[in-house]
Amino acid sequence: MEFKFSVTKSSETFVTPSEPTPLEALNLSRIDRLPVLRCNARTLHVFEPLGPRGAAGPTIREALTKALVPYYPLAGRLSKDGSTIECTGDGVWFVETSANCSLRSVGYFEDVMTIPFDRLLPSSPPEDLGVDPLVLMQITEFEGDGFVIGLIFCHTICDGLGAAQFLKAVGEFARGAYPLTTTPVWHRDFLPPPQLPTPTVLPPPDFTLPDYHLVQANIDIPLDNNITRLKHEFTKESLTHCSTFEIVAAVLWKTWTQSIILGPESKTMKLVFFANCRPLVAPPLPKGFYGNCFFPVIVSASSEKLACASIVEVIKMIQEAKVSLPEKFTNWVNSKEKSDGKIEDPFAPPLGYDTLFLSEWGRLGFNEVDYGNGPPLHVVPLQGSPIIPVAIVGSLPRPNKGIRLMTWCVENHHLQPFLNSMTSIFPH
Repeated sequence: MEFKFSVTKSSETFVTPSEPTPLEALNLSRIDRLPVLRCNARTLHVFEPLGPRGAAGPTIREALTKALVPYYPLAGRLSKDGSTIECTGDGVWFVETSANCSLRSVGYFEDVMTIPFDRLLPSSPPEDLGVDPLVLMQITEFEGDGFVIGLIFCHTICDGLGAAQFLKAVGEFARGAYPLTTTPVWHRDFLPPPQLPTPTVLPPPDFTLPDYHLVQANIDIPLDNNITRLKHEFTKESLTHCSTFEIVAAVLWKTWTQSIILGPESKTMKLVFFANCRPLVAPPLPKGFYGNCFFPVIVSASSEKLACASIVEVIKMIQEAKVSLPEKFTNWVNSKEKSDGKIEDPFAPPLGYDTLFLSEWGRLGFNEVDYGNGPPLHVVPLQGSPIIPVAIVGSLPRPNKGIRLMTWCVENHHLQPFLNSMTSIFPH
């Protein structure tokens, strides 16, 4: 049940760079231009107060004007064909609001199922302004005990690491720290578009709207003996190490498969997650690069094999798939046009109830942003779909240490078996 409170808007405007910036068109990289990235990432960031009520908005607005000088492409807009950023200096859409309650009264939004996202995320600027901004931000101040930033970010211009880098810069300006710890670098020519003999447009993926409806479920996983125990089991059996993410991914993929495959017929199940490819680029990307640089890792196994496999064996499947990442990324970078005039798109795997997409948010850097009174209490990504199975690996709200797994991956009648299986391995 959602908390009942109202939000009053006090101002909305474009925040522009505080100094003149170059008016130019900047080419986007081959990854930036992927059609799948023509979307917006939406997140909420919950903070303790910066001072008396009303201080957060002006503080962050002023810091934003300064950050948009070195990050001036974020004040521009995407070209119609999606190939360049037009550095127009139009700015970031900035909305200031206030809530008629305290953050404490709404539990600091720790229960993400109760969050009224529509009240905390910014609405788009009026159409008559004729600007489609790359970044939209709303500051909602609560009664004396904190504020929430609702952020909408165009994925074409930044991946999660890049967006967090920008927010850290805003935080440094807000705290009066200068020069910036990290100077932003565009450098999108590290991966130019492929040189094809003729322009080629891929057809949309073969996808029929399914007849199922996925529901949200959140699972909190403390970093306790269960994670440690599984790491020890893996090390003992394989004589190597595994990460917490690999453990969570293995448990999730196995229990999800067991929960939704109820019939005797074996099916091919897929796990898809996106790996940071910055270390694979040669020559190395400069520090400060904030564009998209990732590639999908796709792990496949039969439902029968997954159901019978141990968690250690599933971790090994995931690690084996990761080993092939450098070769697959390099092959894609150097890919040539196929005989039928098309290029395979690894970023568009088949969609369906048998493919689970997993995204890691806890290590992107959003939890390190500080506008003057410490890092956020917690960060809430809004990324759910009723037809595409998705799970997000985030962090528990401070001061707790652990993982918050946000999922949209099962139908309602599969929900309880799924939760029972997960909590049997990761008890609360």
